[in-house]
Amino acid sequence: MTLEFPSPSWQDYELVDCGEGEKLERFGDFFLARPEPKALWKKALGQGEWDKLTHTRFAPGAGFGKAGKEDSGTWDRLRKMPDQWWIRYGQDGPAFRLRLGLTSFKHVGVFPEQAPNWEYIWRSTREIREKQERIPKVLNLFAYTGGASLAARCAGADVTHLDSVRQVVTWAHENQDRSGLQDIRWVVEDAMKFVRREVRRGNTYQGIILDPPAYGHGPDGEKWKLDECLYEMMEGVGALLAEKDSFLVLNLYSNGFSAALGETVVREALRLGARASVQSGELALRDRSDRVLPLSIVVRLSR
Repeated sequence: MTLEFPSPSWQDYELVDCGEGEKLERFGDFFLARPEPKALWKKALGQGEWDKLTHTRFAPGAGFGKAGKEDSGTWDRLRKMPDQWWIRYGQDGPAFRLRLGLTSFKHVGVFPEQAPNWEYIWRSTREIREKQERIPKVLNLFAYTGGASLAARCAGADVTHLDSVRQVVTWAHENQDRSGLQDIRWVVEDAMKFVRREVRRGNTYQGIILDPPAYGHGPDGEKWKLDECLYEMMEGVGALLAEKDSFLVLNLYSNGFSAALGETVVREALRLGARASVQSGELALRDRSDRVLPLSIVVRLSR
């Protein structure tokens, strides 16, 4: 199992401190304090230092901790800052821009710990393109604001970006345009429905990326529950993934899942042999005090 972090050369992001159920992060020029249930230890900095640095702090609402409403709340402004702003990612590898914003769900439009996945997607796409001497097709499911889609597009992939929420697909489109990229295919649809239809059509992809939530809904009210739907989804993904010169990235945030469990799901659903090149691990952030905050698990298949 591996443990991976964003490169310290990413100048527009930093985990400053974490502890006591919170994390203090810098996104570009602005410092944000947000709840972080995994930060079980004491803060390294005093509350006065946090208050001095913080531009805005997320205040959980009454639904915090309840299924489907766990992240609802408001932002308390301590210092002047805009509602929306832009940051840059990358230089020598994938390079793009991301619009950030203060949403009522504590998210801001990017999950910084995903940076190692962006680098992997970029490298894998380039390798396949050079090997096959043709444009690889990459499918990004549950794609949110598109960091992974942009990484694949930067490497020259033909990218299909799918999410069930039209507003975040529009957000991802803005990120593409501001990054000087074009021609990503945008799809607003239930991921399971799309995968089933693509399987029936006999389509294949050289790269497939998934970042499914624990719970979710499609645009027509379709229900997604990770525990109940993941295995079927991965069986469909297995039918869509090219048998040669292809890659898969599965990212999971659910606290009930481990890297070993995720790897077993991938191996079983795709009927992989023991020698298949599957790697699993955790994506984490490191604060100024060198403390590790693990945030998600990742499973990658290369063939």
